[in-house]
Amino acid sequence: MMAKRPGMATLAAAAGVSVATVDRLLNGREQVSAATRTAVLEAALRLGHPAAARLTGASGQDAPRTIRFGVLLHKQGQEFYQNMAREMRTAVSRLPAVNGKLDLEFSASQAPSEVASLLRAMGNRCDVIAATAVNHPEITAAVDELKQRGIPVFSLLSDFAQGIRAGYVGLNNLKVGRTAAWMISLSARGAGKVAIFVGGTRWHGHDLRETGFRAYLREERPDLEVLESIVNLETRQLTFETTLALLRKHPDLRGIYVAGGGMEGAIAALKQSRTPGDVALVVNELTTDSRSGLAQGWVTLVDATPLPDLCHEVLGMMVRAMRDGGAANAGQVFLPVNLHVAESL
Repeated sequence: MMAKRPGMATLAAAAGVSVATVDRLLNGREQVSAATRTAVLEAALRLGHPAAARLTGASGQDAPRTIRFGVLLHKQGQEFYQNMAREMRTAVSRLPAVNGKLDLEFSASQAPSEVASLLRAMGNRCDVIAATAVNHPEITAAVDELKQRGIPVFSLLSDFAQGIRAGYVGLNNLKVGRTAAWMISLSARGAGKVAIFVGGTRWHGHDLRETGFRAYLREERPDLEVLESIVNLETRQLTFETTLALLRKHPDLRGIYVAGGGMEGAIAALKQSRTPGDVALVVNELTTDSRSGLAQGWVTLVDATPLPDLCHEVLGMMVRAMRDGGAANAGQVFLPVNLHVAESL
């Protein structure tokens, strides 16, 4: 089924104006201020609303005829990143008043040197870039080089190169971590241990999730001891083996939070060693495995990124960066987290 195009009311709400104002602007009934016209145009670009094409022509503000968008992602083999790539391609194809050319690549590892090299190479082909990356000085240096060349770089999902990158789009990871702890605190039966998996030591978003997670349990469930965080490199096998070891070592393990990828391994380990609901499990992103885990009772909560919203939001920011000469800094844009439990499937 084709997605329903946003209507005039949706456009007006996104622009922060009335429906009557949008109607006057689109139908030329009365003069509308330049600031209002710009607000409606930016909202139309964000939403993929067909009014954008009319507004660019009517306002004399020519949108770039062609923009070469670069997108660099991780973990090509993971369903979540495949879903993200698909949504990004769809969003680029639907951009109004822009002839978008998408150059999408996957990094084979989290290694800062590899990511920095890929970003520099992408800068030779693209006008503007969005990427998932760890927060590391090598990557910050690459982003700074690209900025000096007039190529803005946006961070996705986990922030990096703060103060240099053009903007961040993703979830409020501190709140995501607190939400995970809230669910485990509701589900855990009595005192015991809680484990947390992070993808690596340089993922800024995972650091924030862990901070929020620990802070909430320290405040609300001091009887739950949060163990030292475990780096799983977002891999299924390492998470599986480590979870089995945790379950053997800590019979009183009450909860597990997988803050990034690799949750398939935790689900498999619980299936092998426990009964559904014995250990509360909170995982990241709704996929085939996490959906099945919810339905069967192995997963307690899934926190998920609204991928269509993320892609539309960052592409709108990238278009505006090109229109403004790449000088503006968009700051942080936090999207609403989607929470899924078994009953919501």
